[in-house]
Amino acid sequence: MRYLARSAEGRPLLGDSDGFVPLSAADPGLESVRGALARAAAGELPEVDEASASRIEEEGIAFGTPLSRFGKLWGIGLNYADHAADLDEVRPEEPASFMKPATALVGPGGPIRLPPESESQRVTAEAELGVVIGRRCRNVPESEVGGVVAGYLPLIDMTAEDVLERNPRFLTRAKSYDTFLVAGDRIAVGSVDLDSITVKTEVGEEVIAENTVDRMLFSPHELVAFHSRVMTLEPGDLISTGTPGAGVIRPGDHVRAEVEGIGTVEASVTR
Repeated sequence: MRYLARSAEGRPLLGDSDGFVPLSAADPGLESVRGALARAAAGELPEVDEASASRIEEEGIAFGTPLSRFGKLWGIGLNYADHAADLDEVRPEEPASFMKPATALVGPGGPIRLPPESESQRVTAEAELGVVIGRRCRNVPESEVGGVVAGYLPLIDMTAEDVLERNPRFLTRAKSYDTFLVAGDRIAVGSVDLDSITVKTEVGEEVIAENTVDRMLFSPHELVAFHSRVMTLEPGDLISTGTPGAGVIRPGDHVRAEVEGIGTVEASVTR
């Protein structure tokens, strides 16, 4: 597994389990993570061992978000059969998708800032697997999705549940407060058996929910194919594929999303 990342100062990096090098040291033609997404989708990223610089262990790097700015932010509701049952919701017959604004996204560590209590008193956090698009595409068959996906990363999504409960038409508002989407610090690039990986939501020391991707109603590749029929997908677009379960968060809490084989992301909670 290789990783595309950026330092907190914005320096693009290429890494593996042994450490990271400047992306340009691996390939002088790659000057940004965004510029490497198409190569990642095509399986043409250089090996870290080929770099002209020595690895730096990840403990010595302060990471930011892997992209300075993501593109479209898609979210998927009720995408685990067990989660839909827990909420006593009818299983959707097609993806229950919604969009979030760019201003909702914050980097690893957060913090997640809760809205004023006058607006919402019940916010939940949800671990999710994120899919990063690597190539501009439209009407992609599911069998060809592997050629347009750059990689994957862990996400923490938030919902102001009491806002949503007042009226389902308030979904966009309930999902769109600043810091209501925390992105992991690296994009995992390479072959991975998505069906077998576990997605886990943790608040504090408690595991709120966990499930495997094969329990999704619509697989990550199905979601990419479906949304490419709705609109043109572009490099840096992000699809958050749904959560196995959510936990209520309060100021002082610490939230963690773990996506097995992909990575983890954590964030503190404040108001």
